[in-house]
Formats: sequence, C-alpha cells, structure tokens
Amino acid sequence: SYHWRLLIFLSVATFFEGYDFLALAQILPQLAEDMELSKSGVGYLNAFVNAGAVAAFVLVRKADRWGRRRVLTITIAGYTIFTLASGFAPNVWVFAPLQFFARLFLIAEWATSMVYAAEEFPSAKRATIIGVIQGFSSLGGIVCAGVVPLLLKTTYGWRTVYFIGVIPLMLLAFARRNLKETRCFEEHQAEIAATPNSEKAEKPSFYRIWSSPYRNRLLIVALVWGLTYACTQNVITFWKLFAMEERGFTNEDVALAITIAAVGAMPLVFAAGKLLDVLGRHKGAALIFAVTIAATVGAYTLESKWALTIALVGGIFGVSGVLPVLNAYTNELFPTELRGDAYAWSNNLLGRVGYVGGP
Repeated sequence: SYHWRLLIFLSVATFFEGYDFLALAQILPQLAEDMELSKSGVGYLNAFVNAGAVAAFVLVRKADRWGRRRVLTITIAGYTIFTLASGFAPNVWVFAPLQFFARLFLIAEWATSMVYAAEEFPSAKRATIIGVIQGFSSLGGIVCAGVVPLLLKTTYGWRTVYFIGVIPLMLLAFARRNLKETRCFEEHQAEIAATPNSEKAEKPSFYRIWSSPYRNRLLIVALVWGLTYACTQNVITFWKLFAMEERGFTNEDVALAITIAAVGAMPLVFAAGKLLDVLGRHKGAALIFAVTIAATVGAYTLESKWALTIALVGGIFGVSGVLPVLNAYTNELFPTELRGDAYAWSNNLLGRVGYVGGP
C-alpha cells in the first residue's frame, strides 16, 4: 500500500515538471509583450531560467548525504515559494531570477523523485514505474495547455498561471509528511553506522566520483544527456512562437494543437517505460529516439495545421519519452552511495549544458 501511495505522490510531484515546462512556453508571447522583450531577449530569458536546472546540481548531490526524503521536502517547499513569487514579478529583472530558483528547485525535485523510484520499486518493473511517473509530466502539460488560454483572459493575465499552479503544490507539501526514506539509503546509512570509527571514511570529496571506477561511465551518460537536451529543450519551448509567426496559428489554434498533441502523446509516454522493460534498454532507447528525431523535424517543417499537430504528438512524446530511458540508465548504472552524485554530475551539471545552450 505504501508503494501505491509513493507512486501517487511522485506522480503528482512530476506533474508540475510538465506544467512548468509548458507554462513558460505558453505565456511567452504575452510575457514578451508585457515586459517589452525582443526575440533575442526571449531566448536569453529561457537560457537564464534554464540555468536554474544546472544550479540544481548542488541540491541533488546532497541527496547522498542528507537523504532522499529531506532533499525532496526542501525542493517542494522551494518550488512552491518561488512559483508564487513569480506571479508578482513587476519586470523581467525580477521575473528571471525568481524563475531561475523555481526551476532549480523543480529540477532537483524531479531528479530526486527519479532516484526514489529507482530505489523503492523492483527492478523488473522499474522502467515501467519511471515511465508512469514521467507520464504525469505529460498530463501536467495537457492541463497547462488547456487552462492557459483561459487564464490569459483573466484580469491578471499570465500571472494567473503561477497563482493557480501553486495551490496543488501546497497540498503536496502537506502530503509529504507520510513519506519515508528509501530502503537503499537507510541500508547504506546502517552500514556506515556499523563501521568502526577508525575505519569510517572522511567527508566525501566533491570530486569523489571522478576517482571511482565509474568515471568513464559518467562521462558517457553525461554526453547522452547533453546531446538529448540540445534537441528536446527547444521542441516545445519555441513551437508556439513558430506556429503563430510562421504558420498563422492563433492562441486558440495553438492551445487546441498542444492539447490534442499532449493527449495523443500521453498513452505513448506511459508505455515508454513498459517498452524498456519488454524490449530492453538498448532497443527501447533506439526506437524512442528515432521517433523523437522524425517528429522534431516534422514539427518545424510541415505546413498544414493537422500535419503539424500530428508531428507535435511525436514531439511531445519524444520530449517526455527519452526521460524514462535516460533515468533508467542513470539510476541503474551507479551504486547507492554514488547515485545522487552521478545524477547531479551527468544530468544537472554536464548534461544541462545542452539544456541551457539550446535556446
């Protein structure tokens, strides 16, 4: 029963990763007009906000020392506070740093959730569970795509997107009281406690993973994360601007297209993890990445609204579908005592070079 509660909790937490990812993309035209941003200014804003994902490196690494539960609690609280504050930003100079810290806490929360899933669920179903949790990110995107056009018409416009989004986060912060520490981390801590004081290691070095046998493996995983982000970070972020400026879409057209695409992609995202458990990591990864490549090209080259919408289905699937692949690899290739470290270095620091540089 605890596994079911944990699955629901992690799924709801990841829901906001999808909501937040699409929120900024959805409000960009209105935000740019309100804050008088040029096209290059929009790109710089995205890059600066995304840099928060790199800064999440600091918090994710702490999961190996402070524990998974403590880090998850801190990140949920931090994301809630900075999301609410973003709605009150008077100009881009305030909005940008608020969103930077909101993204920092959000990505750290997401990374810690994936470590939780890897450590608490059986290996035979691990990728399936990670896929289900990631599927809720797509659901967050669907909700965001559906409600943003309505929220933009309210008195507070784009600010309402953040005001509304913070309400469920407060409930999540309350629900985390029943969250337990992962068994893997507790067992590791018990091993350390049972070690004689004379044999206990000193405080772990900041670079400890680079002197471990996993150094080369870390470099490969980081390279895959970075190259993947260089593509996927832009697929959805700039699609609304492209569709409105180059294909003549209206706000309503974009909302309809993204909603249809997100709904169509969601079953595929939920199935991505199962695909990895059935076909194996290599074959499943090859298939998911191939679909992502084809859909990305189509989403920015096709002409008709329905053709673009269909391509966007694959695009949204790809953006979410590659994550169970990389999460499974990253969490399974490293031992418990280095898992948070490995995730922080490969995803949040080195891998996010593509995430930040892409825009």
